[in-house]
Amino acid sequence: MRSHLIKPLFIGLLTLSLLAPAVKGEELTLDQALEIALVNSPTMRGADFNLSISEHNLDANLASLKSKLNLTVTPYQFSKNRVFNDLASSYITQEQTTSSASFSVTQPITWTDGILRISEDINWKESFSSFTGTEKETSYRNSFVVTLNQPLFSYNRTKLQLKELRLSLENSRLNFAIQKLQIESRVTQQFLNLFYRQQSVAITEQEFTNAQASYDIIKSKVDAGISALEELYQADLTMANSRASLQNSRMQYEEALDNFNILLGVDLDQQFEINAAVEKNIVDINLDHALESGINNRMEIRQRNIDLQKAYHSLIRTGADNEFKADLRLSYGLTGTDPEFGDLYKSPNRDQSVSLSFNIPLFDWGEKKHRMNASRLGLENSELNLSEEKRQITIEIRQAFRNLQNQKLQIEIAEKNVKNATLTYEINLERYKNGDLSSKDIGFYQNQLSSEQLNEISALINYQIALLDLKIRSLWDFRTDQPVVTSTLMGNNNE
Repeated sequence: MRSHLIKPLFIGLLTLSLLAPAVKGEELTLDQALEIALVNSPTMRGADFNLSISEHNLDANLASLKSKLNLTVTPYQFSKNRVFNDLASSYITQEQTTSSASFSVTQPITWTDGILRISEDINWKESFSSFTGTEKETSYRNSFVVTLNQPLFSYNRTKLQLKELRLSLENSRLNFAIQKLQIESRVTQQFLNLFYRQQSVAITEQEFTNAQASYDIIKSKVDAGISALEELYQADLTMANSRASLQNSRMQYEEALDNFNILLGVDLDQQFEINAAVEKNIVDINLDHALESGINNRMEIRQRNIDLQKAYHSLIRTGADNEFKADLRLSYGLTGTDPEFGDLYKSPNRDQSVSLSFNIPLFDWGEKKHRMNASRLGLENSELNLSEEKRQITIEIRQAFRNLQNQKLQIEIAEKNVKNATLTYEINLERYKNGDLSSKDIGFYQNQLSSEQLNEISALINYQIALLDLKIRSLWDFRTDQPVVTSTLMGNNNE
């Protein structure tokens, strides 16, 4: 093949490869992307794990407050040993064979923080001692005991632990809901960014097509001797720059697609054809309503309230350090022993026990005082965090509102610029065809039009993102004029 044909052929093949459309994948809408992310996203899966852990911890604690039944069985136990007997002043041999079973029911009493226990113990024993020299003796023993342990003059630890586990579960649900909103924000931003990159590829493809058409026009004029050769060089340079812009746009699209696939938690080789409704849809916003909704419904406010309650619980625990308290123990039982199993309770022994003990702290060198001061400061800090959270939410909503108003203005400016750039390009294209404009100049107007078209898409995307940001910060959907229901975000909160 002749050398003068190689370069045009190479340029032609490169042009075809650049103009060839990217591999199209599955069509994807924003709602579909959100559904995929909520299932596959590592962030959401981690939040779901934490929520499940809190649910299981609470369920375990609730289960621990129910009656615990325990059965211990020792079907056979034998022992034989040589021991010194003080009475006989000599060593004797002892043998003992036993079988036993123990059954107990333990019931925590939530409303008093006490514990009620009922136990039944039965055993059989066969024993022999060389000291007595008699035959083996057999006996049965059964013991039935009811015991109550009740702390006095102290806080209810069972109730407090249950409250904290419920608060932890609620906090996990709040975190899950917050993560869900953040995922919605991130997916929407990257989805629209991918759409922008997709449109950028389309626009630069059109720009490259226009540059190639301009090159063909000037080439025909140069071949006819109407235009100077330097015009062809300039047109070739413009087309090369357009080709570079197209390649750069495609590279940025592929990088955006990789990041998007990572966020969705899908295979990196997955291809998507983004279907985004990016159009002008201005929504009227009432700032006062947005502020009211945010302060009343933001989950971060409830989280600070939970922190405040936990700080109060910490104060209660600290107040119980070295405290004056009492423990009451009541026990009543029946014990029977007899060589015959059927006569165990013919004449049972009635076992009774009552004890009341006091813990009276005398001097702790100021330990409790300092711990109480630290807990009070922690409580005040939680109150301060709650107040600051409300202030921060107010600032965030105001900033989001101002940004939304600014994006609205940017859309109007971008629309006007696209209209003017389109008219300017069309007018100068006619001048270029008539030979009244250079290739460099028409390339400038062509780049200007592409830039303004991308700016308009960017302005529309930025408005949608700003509106979503205000929705997340105020928990109010201004498109539908409805609240963002946190119970739906958190799942079923029924205890």
